[in-house]
Amino acid sequence: MAGFVHVSSTQIPVAFMSATKRSFRRRASVIRCAAITPKKRYTIAVLPGDGVGNEVIPVAVDVLCLAGSLEGIDYSFKELPIGGVALDLVGVPLPEETLTRAKQSDAVLLGAVGWPKWDNNPKHLKPITALLQLRAALKVFANLRPITVLPQLVDSTYLRKDTAEGVDLLIIRELTGGIYNAHPRGFTTNEQGDEVGFCTESYSASEVDHIARVAFDIAKQRRGKLCSVDKATILEGSMLWRKRVTAMAASEYPEVEVSHLLIDTAAMDLVRHPRQFDTILTGVMFGDILSDLAAMIPGSVGLLPSAALGDSGPGIFEPVHGSAPKHYGKDTVNPMAAVLSAAMLLRYGLKEENAAKRIEEAVSDVLDRGFRTRDIHTCGTVS
Repeated sequence: MAGFVHVSSTQIPVAFMSATKRSFRRRASVIRCAAITPKKRYTIAVLPGDGVGNEVIPVAVDVLCLAGSLEGIDYSFKELPIGGVALDLVGVPLPEETLTRAKQSDAVLLGAVGWPKWDNNPKHLKPITALLQLRAALKVFANLRPITVLPQLVDSTYLRKDTAEGVDLLIIRELTGGIYNAHPRGFTTNEQGDEVGFCTESYSASEVDHIARVAFDIAKQRRGKLCSVDKATILEGSMLWRKRVTAMAASEYPEVEVSHLLIDTAAMDLVRHPRQFDTILTGVMFGDILSDLAAMIPGSVGLLPSAALGDSGPGIFEPVHGSAPKHYGKDTVNPMAAVLSAAMLLRYGLKEENAAKRIEEAVSDVLDRGFRTRDIHTCGTVS
């Protein structure tokens, strides 16, 4: 018997209403479709953020609703400001209301933060600071970034077709340590009177062990290969990183084939022979660089989803691409990264594997029909 899924949204006080051109609620507050009677209900904090986040996140919400309706899942979506939008509304990039609702949710679906308007703000008032604060508050430390070349999109690659075909790898990036987060950091003046900016590249044994265990467990579930990327020839933090990963492999994961690469070699091999990789483990900065580089394997950063997970509590699920000021307002940005982030939300955040597979199968079906956005358009397809 057909039923209805009513997807409710919490009305947000005026101070927290969306400041974007597109009304999120008009598209996503109520979705009706054939479905089984809802048996499970989840609360999702929806943070479209800045720029094209407001174009792709409504698509991801629609897809969540439709897939969920077929699996007996109901949602309560709470749309909240973050980043530059929040700065304009309340003067800070991460409002307390947003953080509180995010902590209370089952998962966070995030769009993008950042815009040229706020580039010259002091650091604590930059949109990106909201993302760092949100990660810290939710205690997420493992960033999963899958890189997959779908057979329908092999012609979109920036590499040779025979190089990209069949690539299926996962970058696991540590989020809370390393040069992005460690102290001391700041600005000073040296003895010659020159202004100096400095950061600390630092990892503790517990930080390395924490992320390494996640990577080993995932590698076991995949093809049993783990490549750890560092700069152990120079950086002390990397020396400790390699030492801890090597020890854990020997003592706890003898069944996983482990290799180590320096970051420069890894970057070269990622574009020269990407199929050699299965699971890549690396730190916060190297993972940031490698995952953007890896976007050229399938052909567009608009294809890449991500998940940020902790030991417990809500995870953060977001497309890898940024707010894309040059493309905002044209409604041409590829929503696949956001849609596939919704699939990761279901799989890793809510443990709803069947619903996640429905989304991935729907993406494949759309590609089979020849539909493309401009970034992945090839001869014979429809943009």
